[in-house]
Amino acid sequence: MLDANALILLLAGNERLVGRAETCEVGELCLSAISFAEVAHGSALGKEPQPEVLCRVQERIPVLPFGQEAASAYAGLPFKRHRFDRLIAAHALSLGLTLVTANVRDYRDIPGLDVEDWTQ
Repeated sequence: MLDANALILLLAGNERLVGRAETCEVGELCLSAISFAEVAHGSALGKEPQPEVLCRVQERIPVLPFGQEAASAYAGLPFKRHRFDRLIAAHALSLGLTLVTANVRDYRDIPGLDVEDWTQ
């Protein structure tokens, strides 16, 4: 599961992240609806990626709904100021997915969460 910064870096062409993503089988990459919302909000404010690019992303990378299991996982996480990060982490935990991010330190205090930085 890509977090918002991983998606932005992927679309910006970060070589390492793109290279790693290219090794994934179709359907292996996904986005949390929370990550998508975070990037879409920035896009609506004029930041990259442009809305049409983000629309094409949805055609290639599934956006998974944030459901009751993810909400329950969120309730049990340690509090921290980055609420979007906590929601995304809870979503990955509830589905047993690895979270791909360039900000590993934002997630290191979440027990049981598998986190990878594909930019390293």
